[in-house]
Amino acid sequence: MTDNRPADEHPERAPSRWRRPVAAAVVVSVVAAVVYATLPERGKEITGAVAQCAASASAASRIAPFAKGEVAAMSVAKTPRPAVDVSFDTPDGKRVSLADFRGRAILLNLWATWCAPCRAEMPALDRLQAVLGSDQFEVVTVNIDTARLERRETFWKEIDIRHLVFYSDPKADIFQVLKRTGKVVGLPTTILIDSNGCDLGLMAGPAEWDSEDAKSLISAALKN
Repeated sequence: MTDNRPADEHPERAPSRWRRPVAAAVVVSVVAAVVYATLPERGKEITGAVAQCAASASAASRIAPFAKGEVAAMSVAKTPRPAVDVSFDTPDGKRVSLADFRGRAILLNLWATWCAPCRAEMPALDRLQAVLGSDQFEVVTVNIDTARLERRETFWKEIDIRHLVFYSDPKADIFQVLKRTGKVVGLPTTILIDSNGCDLGLMAGPAEWDSEDAKSLISAALKN
């Protein structure tokens, strides 16, 4: 017996131009479901970041007037965000991350022996640590040399560094991570991070870190 019904009454015979919109609608529905499912988690992440750094906004406001003179190039964060949790080595080879410093402010400085401005500012960073270093603040200089590593210790001894801890990352992963997040474009780069683990300011290039301008800026960041 012949079935004389139109093709549109047979789903299996329906023209492909009719079936395509149905398939597209299904795909859109699936994508939408995935997006909506992930929105709460993303919202929690953003909310957590804002909550973590809410108290840091006042610290950023305090240091802004002190970004002048020898530290005029310091870019102070208008809305502090959590610092990227990079990691590096201690002198005994133990791997640590910025999270391990939570509870005290740090001045994170990336440097290399082949970087002339880095070499020039290192003694000032050492003197800054000598004056302001405490259980509330540390100057954290991280060397990123990847070759001829013996030059690091030689340079360290030549300039008579006494107060800084020799942190390093021989693979320079810390540089690449911070570069991808837009924090680093060259050396030296210095980031002021508060005790909440939030970025307060960024310095691209060298500075006189033991100057009164620099010490005033750091001291303002340490006030409660």
